[in-house]
Amino acid sequence: MPELPEVETIRRDLEKVIVGKKITEVCIHNPTVIREPSLALFKKGLEGASVKNILRKAKLLILELSNGKSLAIHLKMTGQLVYPGDGKKSRVSFKLANGKYLDFNDQRLFGELRLLDNWRSLKFIQELGPEPFDLDLTKFKQMLKTKKTKIKPLLLDQTFISGIGNLYAAEILFRAKIHPQRPAQSLSSKEKELLFSQIKKVLSEAIKYGGSSVDDYVRVSGNKGDYVKYHRVYNRQDQSCLVCKTPIKRINLGGRGTYFCPKCQK
Repeated sequence: MPELPEVETIRRDLEKVIVGKKITEVCIHNPTVIREPSLALFKKGLEGASVKNILRKAKLLILELSNGKSLAIHLKMTGQLVYPGDGKKSRVSFKLANGKYLDFNDQRLFGELRLLDNWRSLKFIQELGPEPFDLDLTKFKQMLKTKKTKIKPLLLDQTFISGIGNLYAAEILFRAKIHPQRPAQSLSSKEKELLFSQIKKVLSEAIKYGGSSVDDYVRVSGNKGDYVKYHRVYNRQDQSCLVCKTPIKRINLGGRGTYFCPKCQK
């Protein structure tokens, strides 16, 4: 699933090419991905409106429109936004005034499109924890202080901190030298500081390189993100650790595959 760096990359890519452009037609090829409102109201609320602004909250993309409505896009597992699109794989295509299309592709139909009067009223939004880049160290330490939860599942909890998913949690913990099964409250003050710095560093680097194309994720141009070449543990089971040469292990933790170095991470 695209995580914060991928969705932020898409937001920045889209900002350069569709802000200020009017949506002249909405072509719905598969209505499954449209969660609200009705198809007729979805089309009516979008056609004729221009894209004013593009926001990201956690893994959700929000297109604010000139008519006061917002299009909320949750890519989920296999969602893609491609511009200019060709409509061949799209579930929904948005034709713009310049004659080009923004395509929403989603092979497995897990993605969600919602046209909303107030995106902030979404239950998902209201339950989100703080954004990683909005946190300061003091607040972060306080958040961890009483948590008995293992640190890896805690980083994945969107009500605790928003936007981090399985891939980046693994990479962050490796760089912070913290074992994914450690209870959060067992971390020392120095470990918390290192974890805090690595959260911001890893996410920033991933954004810089356009995210990680490990499954279906592509940038708006259709090109892949380049951060995969900088992965140190994710999807590297049985390969040598890039620091100590110990084989990388994979375990199931909280229902997710978890990669780590048994020697570097304590």
